[in-house]
Amino acid sequence: MNRPSLLFFLKISCLLVITVVTAYLLFDKQYAYAVLLFVMLIVLAYQWLREERKLVNHVLDFSEAVHYRDFTRRFVVKHPKTTEGRLFAAFNEINEVYKQISVDKEIQHQYLTKVINMLDSALLFYKVDTQQVIWINDSFKQLFQTPHLGNLRGLLKRHPELYEKTIAMKTGNQQIETAGSSVGKVKLLTHSSEFETNDGVFRIVMYQNINEAIDETETKAWQKLLRVLTHEIMNSIAPISSLAETLHGRLEQGIVDEDIDDLKVGIHTIKKRSEGLLQFAKSYRQINRVDQPERKDIALNMLFEDVYQLLEPTLLQKNIDLDIILKDRRLMVYADPNLLEQVLINLLLNAIEAVKDIEVPYISITGMLREGNVAIRIQDNGNGMSEEIQDQIFTPFFTTRKTGSGVGLTLSKQIMLLHNGNLLVESKEGEGAAFTLQF
Repeated sequence: MNRPSLLFFLKISCLLVITVVTAYLLFDKQYAYAVLLFVMLIVLAYQWLREERKLVNHVLDFSEAVHYRDFTRRFVVKHPKTTEGRLFAAFNEINEVYKQISVDKEIQHQYLTKVINMLDSALLFYKVDTQQVIWINDSFKQLFQTPHLGNLRGLLKRHPELYEKTIAMKTGNQQIETAGSSVGKVKLLTHSSEFETNDGVFRIVMYQNINEAIDETETKAWQKLLRVLTHEIMNSIAPISSLAETLHGRLEQGIVDEDIDDLKVGIHTIKKRSEGLLQFAKSYRQINRVDQPERKDIALNMLFEDVYQLLEPTLLQKNIDLDIILKDRRLMVYADPNLLEQVLINLLLNAIEAVKDIEVPYISITGMLREGNVAIRIQDNGNGMSEEIQDQIFTPFFTTRKTGSGVGLTLSKQIMLLHNGNLLVESKEGEGAAFTLQF
């Protein structure tokens, strides 16, 4: 038994003994002694209750300090083995633990603040029902010229458009919005998420300025397109100009009968190249006139079968094996059947061209689920392509084939983008190529 418990036991025993003796003296009619012992009993009980009350007050004071997060108070332990001494030692130990927790929490808060402020993306954290702003990072302050924001409604004066779009934003989805900023109108890639605690529902919103990325991408695309256009046009105009100059020189010198055939051939050549330029222009118009898809549910097994029937004579003629892989025959896509069929035909014709010189030519078309979405993969065992060519193949009019127009892959990419999907390429030189349609 420890000392505080022993003292408590002795106090109770002493009170019981005095009470019993007092009762005995009353029965023995020794009233004077009985009154004296009763007074002693009252004094001892009062003193002990006073000590207990003092301890209770210490506990209440400590509880109030904890409530107000005040852990600076130090309790002086005069007698470590007494109840009060042990209680004060426990209070001091709790204070030290909470002090350390507060220090660790502050370090974590500063660390998190530093990390958040290092991000290029603007971040906003607020409570949904009251629109109280918990914090904004430095990127938000700089991008929207807002040094302080206590409530989301504060954006109404500076950036009303941003406020409306933030409130209307759907959680969990990325979307591109246009809003005013310190550098004028910018395109923002926005994303928001919500979580709920006992204090309510909170939302974190991210705004990423993608103007520079879009401008850089558009510039590179235009540079690629201009290089190809310049190359194609110069290839057509240079020989036309040279031939026209030659014919003009002969006309100035005067022509004889034997020159008429040469003139006819030259004029026919000019006409043929001019028609080629016109066809080139039509191809460019074709890229810009892809219709909006008329979507409906399409079973992949039926789609693959239709495409195979169209290309079967070519495959048999060139002795090329086409393997259709579809583990789940229930797979379906929601797309325009005509446009999607056009994409598959373009990709398969390219694959046929890629394997024509291979000893054992092989092509596969696979329907599968990838991360919950349907994907179609067309793979061949041709010679593959370099990274440089892979970077160029979706550029309009770029082609590595002498008879190619450079339009097919561009159209296919555009069609997939119209379906909110994408067309990706994977290839290594000497290891074939694979095109994946992601829906």
